[in-house]
Amino acid sequence: MSGIAIKFENISKQYRLGSIGTGTLSHDLKRWWTVSVRGKEDPYLKIGQVNDRSAKTNGEYVWALKDIDLEVKQGEVLGIIGKNGAGKSTLLKILSRVTTPTTGIIKAKGRIASLLEVGTGFHPEMTGRENIYMNGSIMGMTKSEITRKLEEIVDFAGVEKYIDTPVKRYSSGMTVRLGFAIAAHLEPEILVVDEVLAVGDAEFQKKAVGKMQDVSHNDGRTVLFVSHNMAAISVLTNRCILLNEGSIISSGITSDIIGNYIRTNDLSGERVYKIDENAPGSENVKLKAVRIISDEKVSSDVLINKEIKIEIDYYNYNKNALYDVNIHLSNAEGSYVLATVNRASTNLITDDWCNKARPIGNFRSICVIPANFLNDQQYTIDIGITNEKNLWEVNAKSVLSFNVVDNGEMRKEYVGKWVGVVRPKFEWNTYLLG
Repeated sequence: MSGIAIKFENISKQYRLGSIGTGTLSHDLKRWWTVSVRGKEDPYLKIGQVNDRSAKTNGEYVWALKDIDLEVKQGEVLGIIGKNGAGKSTLLKILSRVTTPTTGIIKAKGRIASLLEVGTGFHPEMTGRENIYMNGSIMGMTKSEITRKLEEIVDFAGVEKYIDTPVKRYSSGMTVRLGFAIAAHLEPEILVVDEVLAVGDAEFQKKAVGKMQDVSHNDGRTVLFVSHNMAAISVLTNRCILLNEGSIISSGITSDIIGNYIRTNDLSGERVYKIDENAPGSENVKLKAVRIISDEKVSSDVLINKEIKIEIDYYNYNKNALYDVNIHLSNAEGSYVLATVNRASTNLITDDWCNKARPIGNFRSICVIPANFLNDQQYTIDIGITNEKNLWEVNAKSVLSFNVVDNGEMRKEYVGKWVGVVRPKFEWNTYLLG
């Protein structure tokens, strides 16, 4: 393992559904008889489904992880991404020895500091100061070593005023700041961080990302970073893995893997919902379909010099209701780049149904994004519909993705002509379909 900090060899993790513990006596006897007496493989390691949250299962077991083989180099910052339920947290919990793998082994060099969730490793009745010493002792540090780092930890966490207050009285943000400060400053060889930075404010997130960069680049320590924030993953990591249903489906340069992750969304140019089953919405309104139209056809790839129509179909069950339809676009890094709503107060008065009570029936709202406005990359659409009280009736995330392709026309037409900030007036139109 020269130069390798962590090595996962055939790591799998199986959970039994609807049961806490190892199972029933009959299962234990069957396992003993099969493995110990007959000398065959454990039958409960064969039975199971992948951990697909959207699918129903009649089985008793699921694989949270399946056959993970991975090497992480010393000093490397590895990003781990994937949708909820993909196995990211399970992988880190196995590395941190919170749980054990069903099969396989992990080889790691050096001490591991983990920040898996808010309050990890904290005793709520102990003060912040006492928890710092306790965590340092668990990592094998002496009292003098911890004391030498104490002031730096407290300053980074920004909790000096509360350092002698029991942690149970801390807010979630304060707890995360202190937990990260302890994990990052007590000189672990391997730092494991799972999504918890999302709880902190923007200033702390910036400090934390900077600290992780410093820990890896200057101190040569290894960092495993799980996040749904693609911007943070992009800034912090050079290599990334994408997990799906417990397996690594791609590994490589971060920008490529993020693009692959975004492309796992529906790129057909259209998303249609069954109105009586899984359609997003409320008892008042249901989302029926979203489609991308460019050059008079439905497509997931649009030319940069063509206008883009985002067509949204929905059904209104509520007589004389008032609705605003919202669109949010995010780029490949997960950062929002555009938000628009068909509200008359925003001067988008091309829509005849703005501030007008709607009858029961099918509606279609169309937002027109001008040509030569979006850069050439991939975008993901969130759709929202709010009522007259500004409450969400529909709040659908990552409904659809599309690519803007630069054919060179934009550069020919606009060289030297862009001055200041371009703020085009988006055109909205709504129709009663029936």
